[in-house]
Amino acid sequence: MQKAIYITVRIDELLPHVQALKGAGARFVQMHAERCVDDGSYRLVYTFINVHAAQEQIARDGNYAIENLVVEGIDQCQEIPSISSYYPAVFPFENEAHDLFGLAITDMQLDFKGFFYQVSTAEPMSVITPEVKAAREKAMKVRAAAEAKARKAAAEKAAAAAAAAGEGAAGATVAQPAAAAGSDAQHDEAAAKAALKAAELEAKLAAMDPEKAAKVRAALAAKAARDKQKKEA
Repeated sequence: MQKAIYITVRIDELLPHVQALKGAGARFVQMHAERCVDDGSYRLVYTFINVHAAQEQIARDGNYAIENLVVEGIDQCQEIPSISSYYPAVFPFENEAHDLFGLAITDMQLDFKGFFYQVSTAEPMSVITPEVKAAREKAMKVRAAAEAKARKAAAEKAAAAAAAAGEGAAGATVAQPAAAAGSDAQHDEAAAKAALKAAELEAKLAAMDPEKAAKVRAALAAKAARDKQKKEA
């Protein structure tokens, strides 16, 4: 008989739990997202079979347990780390959660950029209109151009530093400009990612009901103010 174990974790606890399951030899089964009708928040459930434990249980009494990690109380403004670096097979499930519910799952190893599923139904699914699609495509072009520019600038700075440094003891001098070039490239890439994130958020807000979009904007502004106060404290 199949048993199910449910463990509720916070978003910041998700990856350590997944890493522990991976280390124990657990296999990924599925992940699903659902909308809570009471408060409009979202819930993610990740399902695994701990193979070694299941084999022992089956040999002992014919039972085995499916382990579930549950993340609750998620809103569309929260970032959820992808577990695809541990379990690549999760990518269609994560893309589905993004496309159907608008959840912000970050750092997917295989990412269809919001085009894996395209639906046109009402809430709770995301409405992917031609305007939203165009906004996403524009944001991706901006990101690609910024990343290409950053890579080119980093390569040019590194080459110039190497040429100026010459040979011998000057090799120690090369490291510093090259490191600075890498730092600039990282800064440009971070700016590109921030621009993409902002464009995607605007696309989501444009697809929402105006009243709901206004509430989301107000919540984001309040969160930004709280974060600023924490940094200044």
